[in-house]
Amino acid sequence: MSAAAGLTGLTLAGALAGLRARQFSAEEITRAHIAAIEAARPLNAFVLETPDKALEMARGSDARIAAGEAGPLEGAPIGIKDLFCTRGVRSTAASRILGEFIPPYESTVTANLWRDGAVMLGKLNMDEFAMGSSNETSAFGPVINPWRSAGSNRALTPGGSSGGSAAAVAADLVLAATATDTGGSIRQPAAFTGTVGIKPTYGRCSRWGVVAFASSLDQAGPIARTVEDAAILLKSMSGHDRKDSTSLPIEVPDFPAFVGRSPKGLRIGVPKEYRAPGMPAEIETLWAQGIAWLKDAGCEVVEVSLPHTRYALPAYYIIAPAEASSNLARYDGMRYGLRVAAPGLNGVYEETRAAGFGAEVQRRILIGAYVLSAGYYDAYYLKAQKVRRRIADDFATAFEGVDALLTPTAPSAAFGLGDNTADPVAMYLNDIFTVTVNLAGLPAISVPGGLDAGGLPLGLQLIGRALDEGTLFTLAGALEQAAAFRARPARWW
Repeated sequence: MSAAAGLTGLTLAGALAGLRARQFSAEEITRAHIAAIEAARPLNAFVLETPDKALEMARGSDARIAAGEAGPLEGAPIGIKDLFCTRGVRSTAASRILGEFIPPYESTVTANLWRDGAVMLGKLNMDEFAMGSSNETSAFGPVINPWRSAGSNRALTPGGSSGGSAAAVAADLVLAATATDTGGSIRQPAAFTGTVGIKPTYGRCSRWGVVAFASSLDQAGPIARTVEDAAILLKSMSGHDRKDSTSLPIEVPDFPAFVGRSPKGLRIGVPKEYRAPGMPAEIETLWAQGIAWLKDAGCEVVEVSLPHTRYALPAYYIIAPAEASSNLARYDGMRYGLRVAAPGLNGVYEETRAAGFGAEVQRRILIGAYVLSAGYYDAYYLKAQKVRRRIADDFATAFEGVDALLTPTAPSAAFGLGDNTADPVAMYLNDIFTVTVNLAGLPAISVPGGLDAGGLPLGLQLIGRALDEGTLFTLAGALEQAAAFRARPARWW
């Protein structure tokens, strides 16, 4: 193994320790990652590489380390999902309609990361406007999962919408990455790539400067190699922001301090409604194994009921498109991004939006406009909001008797690119275990638990009480230790 390969294979925690100990410089580890990114272009994980900016930031980090002024993430090269606006760096949400948009401002989450010394390697690919479960709706083409099924060269999805973030972490192109989760877009890609992803409590991370999909559901979070790494990155990403009215005015806990604590005595609920019909035996087996691991760690495991679970997916696919149709009305070709010339103002609007939005985004805008229309608002949107309230109440009742819930993350391992593109409902079913958490605003984390028969990663999901990410990190650390997941994708790119 070359020295450069050794640097890209470090955990975030390991890299930060090495930087502080002066075992290598920020510039050296950044150059190693830049080389890895260049060699991994077949994965299509990045929509924009920023090597010059990364080296400039790394040199600044080296100067601060030398002066004894290092921040918590000083010198750590990371990737940024292209949903986060970055000042002076093109930000497109993987859509043609934003064109070459270069924001004159920085999202609060990324500003927090640069404040703490992180280094930006570039912008990561994603489903267009975060709408998708396979990263196939991106205007830049699909991301390819670095994992391959045993004996097959078939291209697999890394999951979505944060597919670029998950693939980049799994392929050792970045130490960690930012991501966002509206209905499972952090946790499902983490499960598909053998990485760790946490969606924090709604309001834990500011949404200011993050391109909106569904404002009451969107939440930023990290994807990383280990539970500890996810805790480190989330600590820097979090914090109150007066520019975001949904940002919670609370102190940020020391998330890494929760990793490694004993979960002994915690009560874990297993929702009986999550035993979906037709669920693969491998998912059932992994779930049972997760239960056994937590019991061995000293937890008490009990069955709980979340009776409105079966209504979560239809409610989500009414609420999310409704909010998207409102949020995406601003993209009209007038102030920024793509503009298609056409006769009359309405003609410009129509032609610009038809050319700028991909098929899945158009589908969701149409669904959203339909469920918000005068004749159908009560029948669909209002009813979905009532169901959402019931789902939140189910969780509140369950958490009266347990400290966290354990479920599978996704109903399968990574599937082939193109498998579900002809059937939107089949694609939407990938979110069956994850959307409830967004509807209720709760935190949840996905941890790799094992491999399927083809050698592909499978994830376990822990769901916690609002603002109780600390307990999730403790439990996730216990699962990580018990699973001892060391598998890595065999390099083919």
